[in-house]
Amino acid sequence: MTASGEQFDPTAMTAAHKSLPLGSKVRVTNPNNGESVTVRINDRGPYVGGRCLDLSEAAFDAIGDTGAGVMTVKYEVLAS
Repeated sequence: MTASGEQFDPTAMTAAHKSLPLGSKVRVTNPNNGESVTVRINDRGPYVGGRCLDLSEAAFDAIGDTGAGVMTVKYEVLAS
């Protein structure tokens, strides 16, 4: 279960953030390749130092190589 009460779906375009309001829409960009994805914040985290977002597998795969596990991103809040 996510903090929003919905079951986690790795195929959905969602992400976790520590403080943005649940339901916020965020554009996440991989600066290494310019690829972007829009996600909805539906969970809390990540609780690892130096990380800003925890993307679903589908969102991560849309902008980077899931085999990498982590990547540097830029993000912009579109609506909260």
